[in-house]
Amino acid sequence: MRVLVFRHSPSDGLGLIGDALDAHAIPYEYADLYASERPAPLITEADGLVVMGGSMSANDALPFITREIEHIRNAVAHGMPVLGVCLGAQLIAKALGARVYANHVKEVGWAPVRFSAAALRDPLFTDMTGDQIIFHWHGETFDLPAGAELLASSEACRNQAFRAGDRIYGVQFHLEVTPAMIAEWCHEDEHCAADVRPSIDPHAHFTRTKHLAELIFGRWCRLVKGQISACAAVRANRR
Repeated sequence: MRVLVFRHSPSDGLGLIGDALDAHAIPYEYADLYASERPAPLITEADGLVVMGGSMSANDALPFITREIEHIRNAVAHGMPVLGVCLGAQLIAKALGARVYANHVKEVGWAPVRFSAAALRDPLFTDMTGDQIIFHWHGETFDLPAGAELLASSEACRNQAFRAGDRIYGVQFHLEVTPAMIAEWCHEDEHCAADVRPSIDPHAHFTRTKHLAELIFGRWCRLVKGQISACAAVRANRR
């Protein structure tokens, strides 16, 4: 049992997703395609795929972006649970044939997210009611892939979360962040304007973020384990 992770810089790690994987005893491996032209571990040998955020665009003509999109398509074709965050959600949307483009504003900082009626029926977001204050850091957005359900929106960006099929998830917001990650992003991002950086308190809503992350990413971990059990049952029946 193992989850493969595409990240796009050392500071764009799993964060609270890693905590959930550890809590559910699911090993994971970073495949940093941005840093090396080595072949990625075989997608078919993993039990789940997580695609993290990054400062680049899903539309950039970068070899590793092209490779990741093909790996995402392969994972989807094999029925694997896939989770994308920010750029990762945009890459999943693009892999599924949807458009990625500039949002009308850059959304940076803590802001409310409202979950849709479809989210109330969703295995990951089933009890998300009212507005939840979640961290954001993006300048692009995406159209929903064909057949996908919209799960969440914000005032600045309509498509904040979606599910395609029963195991492909994209989330534009950053529920995985820790205060240390936010502080590092503010320090290193050349696009973080001086008048924006002082207004971001990395700790402002972290207690609630941690609770929601444990809940939602924990459910995704159970989805991965359920997929593993289902595959094992199919193999047993074929013997």
